[in-house]
Amino acid sequence: MKRALLSLLVLLGAFSSSANAHEMRPAYLELRQTSSSTYDLLWKVPGRGENMRLGIYVRLPEGCIDTTEPRASMLSNTYFEQRSVSCHRGLTGGTIRIEGLDATMTDVLVRIEHLDGTTQTARLLPASPALVVEAAPHRLEVARTYTVLGIEHILGGIDHLLFVLALLIITKGGWRLVKTVTAFTASHSLTLTAASLGWVHVPQRPVEAVIALSIVLVAAEIIRMDRGEPTLTSRYPWLVALIFGLVHGLGFAGGLSEAGLPVNHIPTALLFFSIGVETGHFLFIGAVLLLIALVRRVRISIPQWAELVPPYAIGTCAAFWLVQRTSLFLL
Repeated sequence: MKRALLSLLVLLGAFSSSANAHEMRPAYLELRQTSSSTYDLLWKVPGRGENMRLGIYVRLPEGCIDTTEPRASMLSNTYFEQRSVSCHRGLTGGTIRIEGLDATMTDVLVRIEHLDGTTQTARLLPASPALVVEAAPHRLEVARTYTVLGIEHILGGIDHLLFVLALLIITKGGWRLVKTVTAFTASHSLTLTAASLGWVHVPQRPVEAVIALSIVLVAAEIIRMDRGEPTLTSRYPWLVALIFGLVHGLGFAGGLSEAGLPVNHIPTALLFFSIGVETGHFLFIGAVLLLIALVRRVRISIPQWAELVPPYAIGTCAAFWLVQRTSLFLL
């Protein structure tokens, strides 16, 4: 019973999450100071398919004007815009606002690099779409921003959560779960770092399809285990987590690349994004274990076949994603 309840609760958000996937990706604004009053601006906005983008726009402080024509392009369902601006009063103390953000479900990661090498990093939300540029930005802001970004990335990634849920069902908790999650963490951290630093280049769409395939495979392993068949996953779940974690890490890197990395703080951003991802994992696992404890208090008689609901539900959802994602990069 507890398996069915846990899985179905998680699956409730699966298709709504898929429908809103584009808006959940963050936008990214970078302003790099090139002189006392000039800045190079980079603006990245999530696309909405068919060369359309979210309707959010940068509004700089009063007195800032463009000094070059905007150079715009669409690449991998992301809108890119670059231009140079001049602010005769500078940006310090001024307010940067993102118009239209309050009508979306996305957020904006803002990074401002000053001539002296200091940076200000902030995250703008629909409820707070503006920031005041600081004269002496706090270096810990990068750590805080990327930790929160990592937590939200994993908690918003229903596919990654379903994979973790399947591992929890297979290991049945305890030290086997700890070892399995540790292996998953180690492997996806490796590929996340390699891909984010440009050491590995893998197209994102095939990666997303393989992530869906990994969920289908672990769901099938749960069914085989319920039938009493010996499986590699039942004997060595940490090995399966280690192998598939490499692919999931490439998926995490795709989410991070959409937000962008601060040039002068790449190690810090990578470290705290990974910490955020792991924090999200443990928050999810903790919530599941708490739900298990509550469900155990409920004494309801259910048919034996209900034990097969979770793996079939997880596998069906993942199979849909597999077909959907494969069709996208084969077209």
